[in-house]
Amino acid sequence: MQTLLLKFHFVKPVTATFLLVLFVFSLAAQVIPVKNALQTDMVKVISDYPNGYKNIIGEQIVENPQSIEFESLIKVKDAIKCKLIRYSAGAKDIYSWEGEMMKTDDFETASKKFRAIYNSLQHITVKLNGNTAIFQGNYIKPSEAIKFTTIVLDPGDKAPELKKLKLALVLETDMLDWVIRILVYEKEREDKERGPEKD
Repeated sequence: MQTLLLKFHFVKPVTATFLLVLFVFSLAAQVIPVKNALQTDMVKVISDYPNGYKNIIGEQIVENPQSIEFESLIKVKDAIKCKLIRYSAGAKDIYSWEGEMMKTDDFETASKKFRAIYNSLQHITVKLNGNTAIFQGNYIKPSEAIKFTTIVLDPGDKAPELKKLKLALVLETDMLDWVIRILVYEKEREDKERGPEKD
C-alpha cells in the first residue's frame, strides 16, 4: 500500500509539470505567430505602398489604353507571376499590385489552395511609422456554381498610411481554368475625388 501511495505522489508532480510545460508552449504558439514566406513577402509589398511601390517596380511589360503593367521586383512565394499596374487618374497615378497564385482545371484543388492562402493572409501585420495595421476579412467558401469569389481584407484604422488600401483574394474562372489571385489596391475614390469624365 505504501509503495502504491509513493508511486502516486511521484507521478502527480511529474504529470502536473508536463501539463504546465504543454500549456506554456501552446500559449506561446498563440501569442507569437510565426510568419510564413508568403506573409513575409506580402508585408514587403504592402509596406512599399506609401512609397508608390518605387522600390519594387520593375520593367514595363504592357501598355494598355488606360493602364501600364510593370514587373514586380518582389515575386511572392509560390506565385506564377506578379505585376504592378499603373492607372492614370487626373493628376495622380494609382497603382495596384497583383500576384497570380494558381491556375488549374480542378475546382477542388483550387478551393483548397484558396483556403490555404486565405489562412496566410488573414491577420497579416504591417508596421509603418510606429503604427500597426492588421488585415482581416471573413472567409467566403467558394462554390463551383459561382464563377467569381472575392475575400477583401481590411487594414483597420490604426495605420493612416494604409487607410485606403485593400488586400483581396480572388478565385475566378478563366475559360476552363480556375485562377487564384492576390490583389493589393486602393479602394474606390469618393465622388468628390473623381476626375473629369472622358468620352
